[in-house]
Formats: sequence, C-alpha cells, structure tokens
Amino acid sequence: MTARPPHDAHFLTQLRESGVVIAALAEHLDTIAAIAARLSACLAAGGTIYLCGNGGSAADAQHVAAELVCKFLRERQPLPAVALTCNTSLLTAIANDYDFTQVFARQVRAHAGPKDCVVGISTSGRSRNVLEALAAARERGAATVGMTGADGHELAAACDECLLVPSSSTPRIQEAHLVAWHLICDHVERMLPATTPGTREGRS
Repeated sequence: MTARPPHDAHFLTQLRESGVVIAALAEHLDTIAAIAARLSACLAAGGTIYLCGNGGSAADAQHVAAELVCKFLRERQPLPAVALTCNTSLLTAIANDYDFTQVFARQVRAHAGPKDCVVGISTSGRSRNVLEALAAARERGAATVGMTGADGHELAAACDECLLVPSSSTPRIQEAHLVAWHLICDHVERMLPATTPGTREGRS
C-alpha cells in the first residue's frame, strides 16, 4: 500500500481561515434573516426570485435556484426561482448586440416586476453586469438582495438587503455565501407547509 504524503500545512491554514470567516457570520444573522424574510415574502406574494452572478457566483445563482425549484430538505411545492446565467443564446446575443454589462439587466427588464426579487451575487461587489441588473430591478419596482464581500459597498448600496461577508478573500467569501444560502433556503422551506410529513436528508 502506497504511503500517503504528509499534508501541506497550507491546507490547515486555509481550513482555519475558512472556519474563522464562517464563524463570523454569527455576527450577521440579522442580515441573513432579513434576506430570508424578504425572499419568503416575495414567494408568498406570488413573485419569482431571479438570481445572477459571474463565475463562482454564477454557480451559486444556479445552485440556489435548484434548491428552490427542486427542494432543499423538505418535500413541498416547487418555488419559482430563475438563474439568469443559464441561457447561453440570450447571454451571447445580448453581449454581442449590446454589451456584456447588460446580459442580466435586459433579462430583468423582460421578466421582473413589483412582486419579484432580483438577487445579485458578487464577491467584489463591483461586477458591472450585476450592478446593472439591480438597477434594472429597481426601475421595475422589484425588491433587490445582494451578497458580497467586505469591500462590496457599491453592491450593498444597490440592494434593499445585502450580506457583506467580513473577508476580502474570494474563496472565503464564496464559502461563506454558500453557508448563508443554505441557512436561507432552510428558512424559506420552514415557512412553507410540507406536502408530506418529515424531511428527507438524502441529496444528490
């Protein structure tokens, strides 16, 4: 049997850094709860949640949409959530005919209204296409929610509710965003009546 190489101390350093940032979310639970309440209110009013981001944040947008449309832990009716990052024909057409800064905003103007909520995710808080989407949401009368890092004040200013993870490290911010989203998805589901008793922990 081949011996495993000794682990790199850098692994342990990164794990500890991640733990510190995630633990610091405890100081931001009021904001997380406010985001959860706003999204729950949107869904209760018959609205749709639209999510956008770039790169890893695009993956987060798609992840959250999947948790809401499919399920997180509880059997329930599907919830209307759309990741604006998925339609490559739309994204490339808008980027080609207009500008990449408009790839989400034009979709928001096409679909979002006063009952809806537009969520912008950006670790830097400076992603222009996300900021344009939030501006378009406000034009349409939709609620706005954001997730960003410690320096994301521009994005926070464009949102009704915004979580600023207390870190400037992109990986640490993304890890904390995922934890926060799981808390939010759990809250949203708990606010809804289950279609069958109990929960299912098994997930793919």
